[in-house]
Amino acid sequence: MPTPTPPNTATKASGCASGRCGSSASQIDELDASVAQRVQDHPCYSEEAHKYFARMHVAVAPACNIQCNYCNRKYDCSNESRPGVVSEVLTAAQAVKKTLAVAAAIPQMSVLGIAGPGDALANPERTFATFAELSQRAPDLKLCLSTNGLMLPQYVDQIAAYHVDHVTITINCIDPDIGAQIYPWIFWQHRRITGREAAEILIAQQLRGLEMLVARGILVKVNSVMIPGINDRHLKEVSRIVRAKGAFLHNVMPLISDPAHGTHFGLTGQRGPTPQELKTLQDECAGDMNMMRHCQQCRADAVGMLGEDRGAEFTLEKVEAMQIDEHAAMGRRLALRAAINAELAEKRAARHDASAQVIALHRPVANIGRAVRMAVASSTGAEIDTHFGHAKHFHIFEVSAEEIRALGTRAAAQYCGGEADCGEADNTLARTLAALSDCEVMLCARIGIEPWSKLEAAGIRPDGAHAMEPVASALHEAWKTMLDNGQLAAAPASQRRA
Repeated sequence: MPTPTPPNTATKASGCASGRCGSSASQIDELDASVAQRVQDHPCYSEEAHKYFARMHVAVAPACNIQCNYCNRKYDCSNESRPGVVSEVLTAAQAVKKTLAVAAAIPQMSVLGIAGPGDALANPERTFATFAELSQRAPDLKLCLSTNGLMLPQYVDQIAAYHVDHVTITINCIDPDIGAQIYPWIFWQHRRITGREAAEILIAQQLRGLEMLVARGILVKVNSVMIPGINDRHLKEVSRIVRAKGAFLHNVMPLISDPAHGTHFGLTGQRGPTPQELKTLQDECAGDMNMMRHCQQCRADAVGMLGEDRGAEFTLEKVEAMQIDEHAAMGRRLALRAAINAELAEKRAARHDASAQVIALHRPVANIGRAVRMAVASSTGAEIDTHFGHAKHFHIFEVSAEEIRALGTRAAAQYCGGEADCGEADNTLARTLAALSDCEVMLCARIGIEPWSKLEAAGIRPDGAHAMEPVASALHEAWKTMLDNGQLAAAPASQRRA
């Protein structure tokens, strides 16, 4: 099947060439208006948007042209939630039909992405055929792709022609010697290349493609997998370089190395980073680059809001039975999007008006008390509305006298799946406690006696006194309570244990 001929349209001229743009609510407030408008309803590029908008990945790209030691693609798999995993591989026609069905059923959907399970640009015919059809039938949806970057320079013109104005490149290193430890081989110009030479070619293509995208005004997010002992100390330099070349955002993700997944790193015992190691590296990189901290490391066929997956509702069999009014569905999406963006605009204006008051409020105690890391059980991050045992993820904040800083989210295996399960999920609770080991406070709407006692034993203070309150005010009150009780004089329990 030949690659479709792109429409004869001019490429976009606007963009974020400086790489100084960002994703959090406070960073959105500071963006150039044209750039802010492009990310305000993109849940993967805006931390604020991910609470309101949904995305969908279509698995039309099964082939890959490189091998990564952290990757093992799996098909017809519904039990793992990680990149490279899908339940169904789709043709372009099937992907279009499924996209239209999802977009009709979920009016919050704003983004359609191609992220695998292989590489979008190692399957160019299927990728661009999907984009060609959707750009005509659902022009309101943002089109995105993720790529390892090996073939990126060859396809930048087509990416721009189809108005794909958000691209993610996975760049794990800029040093070929480090790359040789991550990539066993690449397939380049009809032959398999290994070792340092393979990494050198891949890195050169990635950086060239990044520069070409930025020159066309396309927003680029760079993903990097943090691999302790291999590239962890090197990723700060990666951040510096990709920012200099115009990347919009950097997403440093933890290595997933469960041996059950069958990856080389998993089978050879390569460990992933601890939450504290990841946070420390993200903070170090943030000095050079705006960091994404809300990534869920989604499947290649993820559907719905970040942190949830509604893919089982939209199997090909179910989609075939659906009746879809494409025009009416797009009207509902546009109306809802306009209402949400108006609400977010009001909130940004309110934050701007209140900023001076917040600074004035905190200034008298600026040097009193240390920062405290807190976890929050909340469905959106706006209100404390979730029972600890029902939480699918926790929002993590660092709270001090000067500011409340969002650190992203961490996945949680639900401790309580119903009355029959509550109190019987010791292994699940142990995994949650490990994920929250660097936190001192857990704010939630409700919590049972058993998890309460185990959180306390782990040095995490449960707090259910702020149910249905705004997260920001609850965090401030929790911090002030600790200050008043003299609990901020000593180091956090996690540091004392270490």
